[in-house]
Amino acid sequence: MNRRSLAGRLAALAAVTATLAGCASDGGDDGAASPVSAPPGTTAQRTPDSGGTSARTPRGTLLVTDFGSDTVTFVDPAGRGEAADLGSVRVGTAPYGIALGEDGTAWVATAEGVAAVDTRTRERTALIPYRTDTGPVTTGEYRGGGMGIALSPDGSRVYVGVNVPGGKGTLEVVDTVRREVTRVVPAGRRPFDVDVSRDGRQVYATNHDSFDVSVVDTGDWTARRIEVAPYGTEGGLGSWLKPHYTAVRPSDGALLLPFEGERLAVVDPGTGRVRIEEMTANTHQHGVTAGSDGTLYVVGTGPIDPSEDDGPSLTVRSPDGDERVVPLDGPHETVALSADGRTAYVSGGFTRDGYWNGLSVVDVATGRVTRLPVGERPLAVAVLGGGRGTGAD
Repeated sequence: MNRRSLAGRLAALAAVTATLAGCASDGGDDGAASPVSAPPGTTAQRTPDSGGTSARTPRGTLLVTDFGSDTVTFVDPAGRGEAADLGSVRVGTAPYGIALGEDGTAWVATAEGVAAVDTRTRERTALIPYRTDTGPVTTGEYRGGGMGIALSPDGSRVYVGVNVPGGKGTLEVVDTVRREVTRVVPAGRRPFDVDVSRDGRQVYATNHDSFDVSVVDTGDWTARRIEVAPYGTEGGLGSWLKPHYTAVRPSDGALLLPFEGERLAVVDPGTGRVRIEEMTANTHQHGVTAGSDGTLYVVGTGPIDPSEDDGPSLTVRSPDGDERVVPLDGPHETVALSADGRTAYVSGGFTRDGYWNGLSVVDVATGRVTRLPVGERPLAVAVLGGGRGTGAD
């Protein structure tokens, strides 16, 4: 394992900040172009290539958020070329995270609000505005609005992390029946990910720019801060060594946060204690999900320092800590699993430059990778009818 000192790492970061794929402060304007127009009100609309069909969407179909557009795209993972694209639905500017309900409703965090999509008829049925003031609607990595999103175990609530450019974010609670925001809880800066405990009593917002996880009690709506900074907080907003995404370990509810292909932070959400385990991929890491058996899947986006770090990859980590590292071509962002756990779908969208419009489909047993061009900067993935990951936790 590469055991670089923090001082040496920070020096390397300064040298490559201008060109490297990673995450620094929230003060940039990456992609802050004019907002993509979104459909008015809550009227369901489709892009021209969706075909307007109301046929039931097959199980195993993927749904990806098009962070570079205003749509979500339905994907046949067995398709090839244009046949893989089953059409798109307009949801709102720069969609980020996605959560899938058992009733077939997909909840999508966009820059404008939380969109509800009926995945059976492939139409948007609501766009729920945020209560939090996030400023003008923009696109790109630092845009305001919803980021991480998750559903309560009973499906009655949606929890969405809302980014406020230049300030602390919030966790907004959406009633899925009334389809409105019912509560706003303070959170940290840039809540990349939102997860829920198995019993639904706690919600976890992973806050990238404040080096922490907000633990929210769903009984009294109080929030606690747990710092998760295995490299320290030196460098503040300019640091690249921050948390991104979290997986909840099925066996005990521990929070698992990977860092740099070197360290896995294991967080006890009850006590706030953080324990560090060794990792081996030696690459900047973003998305993570846990399989039902406790196997961890971690997305490596690429090197911070190309002279020392390794390239993009998918780490498959067994519950006992053994790791296999599958090389990937180019930066990726998040990962979701098929219902049988045999296939991992890794999104090529990435939050920074260097993304590509497609998914890497990884055979978990063999490590074979198939690239599937689809979508516009696809960021989060949900597997309809089952599966785990960025749209199915």
